[in-house]
Amino acid sequence: MQQTGPRQQALETPRAAGLAGVVFALLLTAAIVLVRLGIPEGVDAVTAQGFTDAGRREAVGWALDLIPFAGIFFLWFLGAVRAHVGEVEDRFLATVLLGSGLIFTASMFAAAAAAAAVLAVGHVAGTTPAPAAWDFGRHFAYTLLTGYAMRMAAVFVSSLSVIGHLLGVLPRWLTALGALTALTLLFFSSNVPWAELVFPAWSLVLSVYILVSRRAGPRARAAT
Repeated sequence: MQQTGPRQQALETPRAAGLAGVVFALLLTAAIVLVRLGIPEGVDAVTAQGFTDAGRREAVGWALDLIPFAGIFFLWFLGAVRAHVGEVEDRFLATVLLGSGLIFTASMFAAAAAAAAVLAVGHVAGTTPAPAAWDFGRHFAYTLLTGYAMRMAAVFVSSLSVIGHLLGVLPRWLTALGALTALTLLFFSSNVPWAELVFPAWSLVLSVYILVSRRAGPRARAAT
């Protein structure tokens, strides 16, 4: 028979967390794809030829518009989850979870600011920027995104997975998926292009699970 006491009720993640997680995952995925397409790597990036393309500049502009909203929904997701398990979660893991989430958000915003600097570099639109300015801005943006933001995302994923496992609110397959996601972000995000997409993918899977399990929860309790 399933427990329905105060502890079990405290562990039920609110629907707001699942919805915020879904929106965050979709917004971050769109922003990463647009940045990757708008600020390319490889020969095109080194020569800055792709920067003169109006479509690529517009793609980066759309990404910069999406990132602040992605950060807002991520903080909403983080706050909703912590508020619901706050009375029973481990304080050490809770501190790591909160700290990594905040640093991830700050690093993501800093990467967006660096990408905005690439757009605003001192040259007439439609002309090729100075190679030094282009290279600095591009490398700075990608270093912040893949080298720092995604490694903090790895800490966030691992700590949330451990909390979910210890409290029994996440299934074993989802904690295993979290471990694989964290390892990928730690060791491959800065070396393998597009590897950073595993974080919004994991967030989407977790959020959908939260929504589905919450909907199934009342039915399961009614049947017991």
